[in-house]
Amino acid sequence: MSGRSNRRGFLKSSAAGAGSLFAAPLILPSRVFGANERVAVASIGVRNQGGGNLKRFLDAGTDVVAVCDVDSKVAGAAAETVMKSGVACQIYGDYRKLLERTDLDAVVITTPDHWHALMTIHACQAGKDVYCEKPLSLTIAEGRRMVKAAREHSRIVQTGSQQRSSAEFWKACMLVRNGMLGEVQSILVGIPDPNHPGPIGPEEQVPAELNYDMWLGPAPFVPYHSKRVHYNFRFWWDYSGGQITNFGAHHLDIVQWALGMDNSGPVSAEGTAGFHPDKVHEVTESCRITYTYGNGVKVVLGQRQDDIPEGVTFIGSKGRVVVGRGRVSSTPSEIAETSLEDSSLIQLVRSTDHTQNFLESVKTRELPICDVEIGHRSATVCHLGNLVARLGRPIKWDPVSELIVGDAEAQAMTDRVYRETR
Repeated sequence: MSGRSNRRGFLKSSAAGAGSLFAAPLILPSRVFGANERVAVASIGVRNQGGGNLKRFLDAGTDVVAVCDVDSKVAGAAAETVMKSGVACQIYGDYRKLLERTDLDAVVITTPDHWHALMTIHACQAGKDVYCEKPLSLTIAEGRRMVKAAREHSRIVQTGSQQRSSAEFWKACMLVRNGMLGEVQSILVGIPDPNHPGPIGPEEQVPAELNYDMWLGPAPFVPYHSKRVHYNFRFWWDYSGGQITNFGAHHLDIVQWALGMDNSGPVSAEGTAGFHPDKVHEVTESCRITYTYGNGVKVVLGQRQDDIPEGVTFIGSKGRVVVGRGRVSSTPSEIAETSLEDSSLIQLVRSTDHTQNFLESVKTRELPICDVEIGHRSATVCHLGNLVARLGRPIKWDPVSELIVGDAEAQAMTDRVYRETR
C-alpha cells in the first residue's frame, strides 16, 4: 500500500450489530506455558505511549518478536531497541501481515483510538491475546463488538487503564466500596485542559516515511497535516474524543470501579461544554457533565471548573476521599488511615503491575484486572459525555440494552461507518 494519500477508501465497513455477550470467567488457553516460558508479543504502534509500552513489555521479560508502525523511521528505531535485548525483531507496516504469524501469543495495541476496535477484533480472530490502550474504543458500538470478539474467540483482552494497578486508586476504591465514607452522595472528576497544537494551515506534503492512508485507516479521508496526526490525533472527532476520553477514561474508570459498576453505567448524562472559538481543534475546551446512576449517585466531570480538582473526589455522608496519581487523602484524615486488611471487608482485585497482570492472564486464562468488558463500560461513560457536549442536550442511557432512549440522532452517533474498500 502506498504512503500517498488515497481518497477512495481503505476498509470495508465493520459496523455490524453489537451481538450478545456471554459470561467468560475462565478462558481456555491457546497453549500451555511452562513456569519460566516467555510470552511472545508484537507491538503495534510504537511512538510516544507505544514506545513506553514497548519498554514495559521488554522489562517484563517477554520476547518482542515484531513491531509494527505506519512510520518506517519510528518502526526502525523501535526494532533497534528490541534487538538490544538479544531478540530478533521483524518490522511491519501493516498489522494484518503481522497477525498472520503463528509464533505470536499476544499483541500490544498503542495506536490512535480510531484503530483500536478493528485491530483488537482482527487480533482476536487470529487467535492472539490483546493489550489495548485506553480509551478502548472510539464509539460505544465498537466497544461492544470488541467484547463480543474477545468472548467468541476465547481471547484475553486487557485495557491499558493502568490506574487499576496503582495502590492509591485501589485504596480509594476500597474505602468507598466498604462504606468508610458512609453513603456516597456525589463524585467529582477533574480532567486537564486540551493541549492542542494551534491552528492548522494549508495542506502539507505527506512525509516519505509515513503511510498516511494506513494511518487514516477506517477514518474519513482528509488532506494530510502534521497537526492532525501522531499525538495530535486526540483533538479530532474522527480519531478520538479529547481529554474526556484521554484522562476521562482513566478517572471515570476509577469511578466505575468504586461504585461497583464495572458491568453497568449511568442512566443519564447532561451538562454543558465550551469549544475553541476559532475551531483550531474539535474537542472540548471546557465542560461540566453530570452523570446520574441508578442508585442516585451523581458524578460531575469537569474541565476548567474551579471547584473540581484534577483526579477523583468521592464525597460521602461521613467525609471525602481525594485520589490522583501518587496521592490519596481524606477528610477527616482518619478515613485514609483505615486498615484494609480485615478479612470481613469487600476485597477488590489487586494488581501492582498492569503489564504483569496481563501476562499472568495470558498464561492462566483468568480475566485481567481491566478486562475488555470493563474497558468498554468505562469508555462508554466517556462517549456519553462527549455526546452531551456535542449535541448540547441531555441523554437518557439504558446500561442494560446499551441504547440511548428517545433520541435517534444521539443513538446514531454511538457507531460509525468505516471507509469502504478500494
